[in-house]
Amino acid sequence: MSQCGRFFGVGVGPGPAGLVPVAALEALRGVDLIYLPRARGSEVSVARQCLAGLGLADDRFREIEFEMDPDRRVLATHYAALAATVAGELQQGRDVAYLTIGDSMTYSTYGYLLAALRERLPGLEHRTFPGVTSFAATASALSWPLGEGKERILILPCPDDMAALRADIDSHDIVVLMKIGARLGAVLDLLDDMGIARHCAFARRIGLPGEVLCDDVSRLDASASGYLATLLIRREARERRHA
Repeated sequence: MSQCGRFFGVGVGPGPAGLVPVAALEALRGVDLIYLPRARGSEVSVARQCLAGLGLADDRFREIEFEMDPDRRVLATHYAALAATVAGELQQGRDVAYLTIGDSMTYSTYGYLLAALRERLPGLEHRTFPGVTSFAATASALSWPLGEGKERILILPCPDDMAALRADIDSHDIVVLMKIGARLGAVLDLLDDMGIARHCAFARRIGLPGEVLCDDVSRLDASASGYLATLLIRREARERRHA
């Protein structure tokens, strides 16, 4: 494997340009190729926007269409093909980076690609840089503390069953809800029914066109849902600890 290039996973964003660790930026400046996802139907890669103004040469970028199909067989085929392409570059001795939005190891498809590459290239030299999660970015943008004292936090993709979500909220102090999509209306109805909507916060496309920031979802409309959306649920009003 001495002639094989190195592989880097880098989380960028979510949202404003510049949210990337210094060590990761140094790695990006040294690689030969940078693969980055672009959502199907979108003309612009959000990951590319997150690197705006950082002086990375355009000719090193390779955009790939982001596969979001829920069918695991489709995903397996997609990431096997992507791994074959990236492996081909690595075997030519090129250093390659792959960008993800948010943190590379938190609900990220980067893990699929890394696993496929390691199967193809045993002993591959690789490094994954941590990034800023969508919920950390949401909490910071809204000055919404994400866990204080011994509060228990649950992070989960939004379930279809609102009864299951109610049970999760009842058994945790804070629930971080990701992958909400068309379920936002049902979630807002549940939070209103539980009488806790005013304790909850929502953000979408932080720092990007179409940004939505709301620290009281009793005022939020279900049409606010979409890609890069996160909801922070607090079961009870925040305790006043600073007095």
